[in-house]
This record gives sequence, C-alpha cells and structure tokens, in this order.
Amino acid sequence: MKEETGNPYEALERIFHEPNRLAIMSALCAADEGMAFNDLKAGCGLTDGNLNRHLKALDAAGAIRIEKAFVDAKPRTTVFLSKQGLESFSEYLEALSAVLKKAKSAIPAEKKETAALPLARAVRA
Repeated sequence: MKEETGNPYEALERIFHEPNRLAIMSALCAADEGMAFNDLKAGCGLTDGNLNRHLKALDAAGAIRIEKAFVDAKPRTTVFLSKQGLESFSEYLEALSAVLKKAKSAIPAEKKETAALPLARAVRA
C-alpha cells in the first residue's frame, strides 16, 4: 500500500496501468473461481504469448496466482486474483478515478461544450 501524499498520480501502479493488464485484472475481479487461460485469453482479446507475458508480470508482482493441473489428461491453467492483487488493484482504481475526476474538472466549460459538438452532430446525423 502506498503512503498518502495527496497526489493521486503517485498511486497509479504501473503494473496495472498497461491496458492489457487492466483488462486482465478487471476480468479476474468478476471471476470468483478464477479463469481458465483460454477463457481469459478470449475475454481480453490476447494471443497466447501476449497473455502469458502479462501474466508473468502480474504473478511476479503478487497480483495473481496461477495453478496448473491436468484435467482428463489435458493441461489446464487457471488464473486467480490474489488477495494482495485485489487490494492493490482496488487502490489503483480509486487513484485512477481521482485522476480522471481531476482531469475532467480541469477542462474549462467552453472547451467541454466545443469538444462535445462533433459528437452531438454525429449523433443527430
């Protein structure tokens, strides 16, 4: 757990900030019984190699736990969110939320209106 400094940027954990790792951690949050490697791969839209690389980084950080077993003579890899991983990811999400709120509130009102115009026009068309 990081020390409170009042600066939300300091609480953004680099291990989770990579988009694919954010997707992996988010998927695992909803999986009480863990997720099979192939289900996680499909759910996150990753290749075997890419998922494996991200899982190694998350495992080294203690964010996940990987179990390998044989089921009906076939290898099965199941990925679980660790207790430490859940706590760290939850803190990361809180920090990310604070950063996004800060960024949103920093946008001047006139910029918010002009930024929304192209989208509003596209919706009407």
